Amino acid sequence: MKRFICLFAALVVLGVAGPALAGKVVIDVSQFVEHPALDAILKGFQDELKEGGIDAEYNIYNSQGNIGVVYQIATQVAADRPDMIVAIATPNAQALIKQYDKTPALKGTPMLFTGITDPLLAGLVTDYEHPGGDVTGVSNQMPMGKHLDMIRKFLPNLKRLGFLYNAGEANSVSNLNRVRAAAGERDIEIVATAVTSSADVQQAASSLVGNVDAIYIPTDNTVVSAMEVVVKVGRRSRTPVFVADADSVSRGAVAALGFDYYQHGRQTGAMALRILNGAKPGDIPVEFQKRLSFHIYPAAAEKMGVEIPESLLGEADVIHK
Repeated sequence: MKRFICLFAALVVLGVAGPALAGKVVIDVSQFVEHPALDAILKGFQDELKEGGIDAEYNIYNSQGNIGVVYQIATQVAADRPDMIVAIATPNAQALIKQYDKTPALKGTPMLFTGITDPLLAGLVTDYEHPGGDVTGVSNQMPMGKHLDMIRKFLPNLKRLGFLYNAGEANSVSNLNRVRAAAGERDIEIVATAVTSSADVQQAASSLVGNVDAIYIPTDNTVVSAMEVVVKVGRRSRTPVFVADADSVSRGAVAALGFDYYQHGRQTGAMALRILNGAKPGDIPVEFQKRLSFHIYPAAAEKMGVEIPESLLGEADVIHK
């Protein structure tokens, strides 16, 4: 069942998965916002469970980037009493963790987080190897040094890099701290501009124009949901836009060094299968996706004034057209 929770309305769509190991499993999914990366995580998760023989009924709640709705969803999930909970993105996972503290009946219900940059900073677990309790999952933490090195391949004289993020997302604060540390080692200044909602993204991106050599968008759900706005600013001002989310390259960014989020979802689904077959979440170490994929969009680069060397095109895993 797919439910897009809004302040005034809800859209309900039925969806089920394949044959069960032992009866139907009810899985509640709390997703922060619709965008290709998070949608791919959910699809990968569902496909992994279906191929694993699980007959699942899904209650899929999408908060559409609204923090107030995130907490409404957490309350609804507690009322649903599902067999398993999946949180896609940090705000939703944090709200559900708080709901566990409020709802004793949730104790013993396994929860998997996915698409989470820094589970420790977000307060989801206290130890990666031994999460304990009912919670574990898969992190999409990015190697910021490799991202900066990737951007420097396009812009060898890069000195000032714009960074758009939502200061209310713990994953984005973690990304900012880590990119600043990596930038300091490379003599790059990070010019960070915070937003509180997708409606703020255009003004924030425009404020960077003329002050930076390029704009970098991390795995920030609020900013990624408004990707087209940043691309428009980049094209108009000839300010190159780079991203951490490979799925955003086709939306107009120059390049990304990112994860395959569909595989990220399948990795989370494989963890769910272990739990549904008797493993305890607290005994399963938090996992990280290792392989990065290099995506380049030559037409987008041209519109932002970037000339791509042929040698760099030869390094790409995916060239968008």
